Amino acid sequence: MAGHSKFKNIMHRKGRADAARSKLFSKLSREITVAAKTGLPDPAMNPRLRLAVNNAKAESLPKDVIERAIKKSQMGDAADYSEIRYEGVAAGGVGIIVEVLTDNKNRAAANVRSYFTKMGGNMGATGSVTFNFDRVGQISYPAKTASEDDMMEAAIEAGADDVTSDMDEEGEGHTVYTAFESLNDVAAALEAKFGAASNTKIAWRPKMQVPVTGDAVATLMKLLDMLDEDDDVQAVYSNEDISDEDLAKLG
Repeated sequence: MAGHSKFKNIMHRKGRADAARSKLFSKLSREITVAAKTGLPDPAMNPRLRLAVNNAKAESLPKDVIERAIKKSQMGDAADYSEIRYEGVAAGGVGIIVEVLTDNKNRAAANVRSYFTKMGGNMGATGSVTFNFDRVGQISYPAKTASEDDMMEAAIEAGADDVTSDMDEEGEGHTVYTAFESLNDVAAALEAKFGAASNTKIAWRPKMQVPVTGDAVATLMKLLDMLDEDDDVQAVYSNEDISDEDLAKLG
């Protein structure tokens, strides 16, 4: 299993996302509604809904908002959302995967394409980027949850494939990776030992990273920010490798 790893680029983007709390809450609510609509409206009987509710609680989404989102899925006039994956390459060759949940496919496609174009990137066909990523289960815990060794031991016992830990003061904490088919079982085992995770999801993990330096760093981060801030975009994955020094220059 891998050991220490830096997540400063993720933290940079997360800081911006946290400034728009209402936007984050809207995306969490949308995922709850869609999860409840595509399965049973009971988290105990619907794994996707259970993950959505747990992630919403970790972000302090109010209980009444969670309940309304679930009830909304059962209403006849509830919007029909489409799940779409877009793939593209940013300037410098960085691969980007954009997961969208939208009630307007034309709007979503036009917006995502415009972001790539404005920042010197290009949209690609399905599969043009994902071959450089693995589809995995991802479970995140704050650094204070456990030591690196204790988290590693617990993850191995739970059946996880890999663990990365950033124990710096501004670090992301522990990230546990597992086969996506095993996500629910591994998450349940870790929750029994450490309590609820801060985030549990199916994610795209890069097989290799692309170095980005100089002016290209600002251009790439602007593109990632634009994607993150779009109301239809639920998640963005990319395979850039940026040094702490270059990231610090962004302020």
